[in-house]
Amino acid sequence: MASVTSLSDSVQQQLATALSAALPDAGSADPLLRRSDRADFQANGILALAKKAKANPRELATQVVEQVRSGDVIKDIEVSGPGFLNITIADRAITENLAARYADSDRLGVPFAAHPGTTVIDYAQPNVAKEMHVGHLRSAVIGDAVVQLLEFTGESVVRRHHIGDWGTQFGMLIQFLDEHPHELDHKSAQVSGEEAMSNLDRLYKAARKLFDSDEEFKTRARRRVVDLQAGDPHTLAVWQKFVDESKIYFFSVFEKLDMEIRDPDIVGESGYNDMLAETCRLLEESGVAVRSEGALCVFFDDVKGPDGNPVPLIVQKSDGGYGYAATDLSAIRDRVFNLKANSLLYVVDARQALHFRMVFETARRAGWLNDDVTAFQLAFGTVLGKDGKPFKTREGETVKLVDLLDEAVERATAVVREKAEKVGLSEQEIVENGRYVGIGAVKYADLSTSAVRDYKFDLDQMVSLNGDTSVYLQYAYARIKSILRKAGEARPTAHPELALAPAERALGLHLDQFGETVLEVAASHEPHKLASYLYQLASLLTTFYDQCPVLKAETPEQVENRLFLVDLTARTLHKGMDLLGIRTPERL
Repeated sequence: MASVTSLSDSVQQQLATALSAALPDAGSADPLLRRSDRADFQANGILALAKKAKANPRELATQVVEQVRSGDVIKDIEVSGPGFLNITIADRAITENLAARYADSDRLGVPFAAHPGTTVIDYAQPNVAKEMHVGHLRSAVIGDAVVQLLEFTGESVVRRHHIGDWGTQFGMLIQFLDEHPHELDHKSAQVSGEEAMSNLDRLYKAARKLFDSDEEFKTRARRRVVDLQAGDPHTLAVWQKFVDESKIYFFSVFEKLDMEIRDPDIVGESGYNDMLAETCRLLEESGVAVRSEGALCVFFDDVKGPDGNPVPLIVQKSDGGYGYAATDLSAIRDRVFNLKANSLLYVVDARQALHFRMVFETARRAGWLNDDVTAFQLAFGTVLGKDGKPFKTREGETVKLVDLLDEAVERATAVVREKAEKVGLSEQEIVENGRYVGIGAVKYADLSTSAVRDYKFDLDQMVSLNGDTSVYLQYAYARIKSILRKAGEARPTAHPELALAPAERALGLHLDQFGETVLEVAASHEPHKLASYLYQLASLLTTFYDQCPVLKAETPEQVENRLFLVDLTARTLHKGMDLLGIRTPERL
């Protein structure tokens, strides 16, 4: 299907043409159109243009109105105040535009981005042999939503999970497993993520205890790091066992999160090992990095420590070892030259902002990033407890991600069960919907907050049926589905000849903005704006229900038209929630 031009775009184009006719020297003039409570839309760009042209704004506004053809789309346009334009849309135009969206069942008339490219997005980065905690939640949830949005708008997306799978701690683990070869053996062929994690956890604790108490073991473990970095086959084979065991666990967590993480997309620190020496050589030869006290460093005028001295980015340590910077810079080279990316996106904790600023600037100086290839950190804030402090258990431990998700599903299942009898849900449906509502609640709470802000993790609020929660949106969807099931012979059909009630107009105009919202959210990587759009949609639907009976409307045509409006609302909720990675059950 062809994309549908939104009503605001049509009005915008008509006003821009009228402005150019009234002010031929203005070039491409932006009427600054927005939704308004005085009319359907208000244009307030004339004030700035009049100031620039030294004209009277009210007179200019009047000239623009004379140039605008009222008719198919614009029913009424009038000058207000010092030179604002108030615009009312024809009811027929609203219904016809929505009918065109309704006919495109896959995309609801949403256009593709004008200039799609290739984005490599780095998100969901757990560490091998370590439990995932609440801090890993945001990277995964925000990253997954941005992937869905970019792909939907036509971008080529390469997913990357830069897992921590290298470094000195592995010497200790490999040495211990070599001396106790059965520690990661499995009881049966089917291994749960829980069993894999408890194996790793038990082994880690035992190895750590030995490392701290036995000097000879410590020496052997340190030697093992050298073997690992030198690529000794036996050492690598033992290391691979840790990676494989960790993946069993990772995949079980991502499955709980209802998220697709594919094995080929997991390229950990180890994936860039072979590039590190060359990355250092290229930086040193080009003069971007210099030797300082034996270490290879990049200096910045604007990055200073508390003492006022410059803080360098250390690419290679004085003992020849490589830090995170060497790996991150090698990953940039790989993504730009091998994967041919135009845009690199990193969904990483805001506390790493300085590191990434230095890494990106280094890559720019080396010529790997430029005007055609950009890198951007989509930084996110911290998850806080109800007390407003970083989220911890009562014992002061970091909260395990699995425990958190299990509790959310448990709470949500209780909420679903309360209403289940009324709807006639089977036990299987209660369990399945409880999972969708619980995981949806966690994702939505995260995604409805601007990524850079911290947010409070409050399960009571998240699974509440009132307020800005995913459950409220899921219930709105299920309620429409229930109406459509009860409609009997009546079919959702658009009737452009009918006049629309105020609540129908408000719902219709908001539905028509779905396409531009999705494009804007994908381009700016701000999923919270889509969450906000969907919450507004569900709120407008509630007002519509209160004011406009659907199945008991006055005429058969009005019943059909209102069924059409709610059905398009359901499809828009379903598609919007899907882009955020949240499911919408048919019955709740």
